[in-house]
Amino acid sequence: MNEQTTDRHWFTAAVPKAAPAIATSTVLILARIWNAAGAEHSTGNAVLMGTLAAGAAAAGYVSINGHHGDGTLAATAFGLSGALAVTGVAAYADSIAPGLVLWAIATVLGYVLAARYWRHDRHESTTHAQHMEIRREDHRHAETIEIIRARTQTEALAYAVALSDARARIDGLPGFDHPTLTPTTRPELPSAER
Repeated sequence: MNEQTTDRHWFTAAVPKAAPAIATSTVLILARIWNAAGAEHSTGNAVLMGTLAAGAAAAGYVSINGHHGDGTLAATAFGLSGALAVTGVAAYADSIAPGLVLWAIATVLGYVLAARYWRHDRHESTTHAQHMEIRREDHRHAETIEIIRARTQTEALAYAVALSDARARIDGLPGFDHPTLTPTTRPELPSAER
């Protein structure tokens, strides 16, 4: 049971931890670019973003309260709704201040929600590692028993071969009188059947 263990590079381990900040920063940057492109005080654009945000929130509500509710789908829909709302406010406002406030709130909420999932994943990984260690120990136990059984059979076979060789040598000695020996003076070979 040889296992290959690989350590992740520090950058690979850090990227998921930075994902909430990267996502909210990207939304804020795109909203400010959209603001510069003419979305500032555009009622049509504000209505569009509000409608999209409300639609995403409604989809989240339906997915969590449906017959087969899916928490991941609901979290994604509510996250998208929040991102669309932040984008709409940051794109519509004159100043960057409302967008920065919403960006900070969204980033903190993103980390709070992500920490819950990270803790759950860490718990599942630990449980899986413990389960695999128990299985490895069970397999080691069975493996050890099989090794002992194989060694015992090998030693018994070696003993039988040595006994057979000794009997053949005794039978080949000059002056050996086989019929005069009693069964108690000569050892019996073990039977091949177990």
